[in-house]
Amino acid sequence: MTQQRPYPPTEPLVIDPTDSVADVLTKMQKISFQGRSLGLAYDVWQQMLTDECTIWLGLSGAMTAGGMRNIVSYLLRHRLIDALVSTGANLFHDIYECRGTPHYIGSPHEDDLKLRAAHLDRVYDTFLDEDVFRVIDRWVMDWAYGSLERRPYTSREFLFELGRTLAETAQQDGILSSAYKAKVPVFCPAIADSSFGIALAGRDKMTPPFQFDLVRDVEETASLFESSRETGVIYIGGGTPKNFIQQAAVVVEQKEFKGHKYAIQITADAAHWGGLSGCTFTEAKSWGKIHPRASMTTVRSDATVAMPFLVTAVAAFAESMPVKRRIPVFKHGVTLALEGYAAAE
Repeated sequence: MTQQRPYPPTEPLVIDPTDSVADVLTKMQKISFQGRSLGLAYDVWQQMLTDECTIWLGLSGAMTAGGMRNIVSYLLRHRLIDALVSTGANLFHDIYECRGTPHYIGSPHEDDLKLRAAHLDRVYDTFLDEDVFRVIDRWVMDWAYGSLERRPYTSREFLFELGRTLAETAQQDGILSSAYKAKVPVFCPAIADSSFGIALAGRDKMTPPFQFDLVRDVEETASLFESSRETGVIYIGGGTPKNFIQQAAVVVEQKEFKGHKYAIQITADAAHWGGLSGCTFTEAKSWGKIHPRASMTTVRSDATVAMPFLVTAVAAFAESMPVKRRIPVFKHGVTLALEGYAAAE
């Protein structure tokens, strides 16, 4: 006879050919291991969407080269996220595709010296055209020095203006153009550590050189946390985007910020190496970055496996919500302000 235990039972997953992705993820909440974690990530994201919450996405890794850029664009267009912090590489690779050149299916076993001779760059099993990258370097350089005022810009203001230009000129929509149209702020705290830095450093004998005011980026993110009713975070990988979002909680901690109420992380990194990319949300509680009673989960997975299923389910949930989500409304300019919340269109 089975002894009663104070824990809910697992439920072996039963295949039903009529199930949607959302149905499967809901069932996975009662299995084990990373399958359960992915199912719980779907549940936490639903909670964010039904609360009056500012949702942040931290995007690291080679997600654009990995085929995830349209997923991020969808999240922006449909306001399933409200602010984006990304590496420069993801945004620059996005411009590369928006202006008409694809990434190519390659192999990690290709001869890299032959690729070098053919002007092809490799990101694991994916190739890109180095000659096109250099053309885009020049385009970004000419745009920045020819279109923008000669003063320091936050990365957010710079990327908003770049998104405006791409929305008007690019062959297809992408991350920055979608963010501009949805009026979602995009931050890139390590923007010089990417082809943006290469492009802006390439203007010979320009005085002064193009300058970013990244401290104002810190101030703006902290201001958004302070003015948000609730906050939720979704981290794809870790690195600088994750830390940049996390540190805003520390900046406003003295003003009674209680930490993020919701938190999702998809990472292939392990906590025991001591790096931020793999660290747990429970560790983040020691810094005051995560609310003591936060709804949270970490999915230990390759993001290119987890993101398509998770976002597909979240998109279906958002479409079926009986009441439109109330989203934060931002005023863009030299400074950024959260003006309030309104029903999504």
